[in-house]
Amino acid sequence: MPAAGPVVCIGETMAALAPAPDGSLETAESLRLSVAGAESNVAMYLADLDVPSSWRSAVGDDALGRRVIVAVGAAGVDVSDVRRDPERPTGLMVKEPAGSGTRVHYYRGGSAASAMGPDVLDGDTVRSAAVVHLTGVTAALSPSCRSLVTRALTPPPGGRRPTVSFDVNHRAALWPPGTAAQVLHDLANRADITFVGLDEAQDLWGADLATDDVRKLLPRPGLLVVKDGGREATAFSEDGSWTVRALRTEVVEAVGAGDAFAAGFLAGLLRDGDIPRALRLGHITAGSALTVTADRGPLPDAATIRRLLAMTPGEWEVLAAQGLPPAGPGGDGTT
Repeated sequence: MPAAGPVVCIGETMAALAPAPDGSLETAESLRLSVAGAESNVAMYLADLDVPSSWRSAVGDDALGRRVIVAVGAAGVDVSDVRRDPERPTGLMVKEPAGSGTRVHYYRGGSAASAMGPDVLDGDTVRSAAVVHLTGVTAALSPSCRSLVTRALTPPPGGRRPTVSFDVNHRAALWPPGTAAQVLHDLANRADITFVGLDEAQDLWGADLATDDVRKLLPRPGLLVVKDGGREATAFSEDGSWTVRALRTEVVEAVGAGDAFAAGFLAGLLRDGDIPRALRLGHITAGSALTVTADRGPLPDAATIRRLLAMTPGEWEVLAAQGLPPAGPGGDGTT
């Protein structure tokens, strides 16, 4: 279990453009500008849950980069270590609403963040962290970014390494054909805490995989969390396994829910190390992302969260079937 302390999240955050949820990218006369990035999503949700967090990355020395830094920092995240690159641009993502969900188009080749390397891990911020959080997205951006992730997962000779959390976060569009499965397996199996969706594990490593099979494929992480969509999540450790049912939620958009779950789980783990309660907090946090078109939505108030975490298993099962009422107005549009 990680010791209590700050969490450092490392990865690219982009400017994001999207039409109205029911609009068309082809015909919209205006687009909403926000920011989007898996690791900064986690950092912002951690800040919402009163866990000190920082985001390390690089953006272009441009207007979009400045907007990204301001948006993430406004959520209570330490952004003092974000580098501004005078030669490379800030990455861009465009969302395209579709009947089957939201398609995402990336314009991030040659971005400032794609030039990150292992030196991002240098400095006291990372060395003093309780947890360093990374995702498979970073490993897909460039060889230097993959070296960054690999170094983070490599124990230093004779030195202390923070607990490393790794979310597989498979984005097929970022990987050359046939390359993602082995790389992501190797990285996921080296982390201290690994998150993976059952659906992405099936896409990567075998369509017939069940939750227990994923643990057999990834035996090394001290904690492995397998998320089965909106149904449940299971955590495996050397002491056993725990499964907690997800809260029923009316889904507006699923983008960002996995990041929210990871943040909730890490926050719960850092609070008291209780794994079932950490899974509950993951579900609560994920639910807030599912109810808005932004990547980050409003959490229940602190008293409500404490009450939910204190429920008996039977009370939680009843709540999971009913679902939480809305926490408040829509998301703030910053992620």
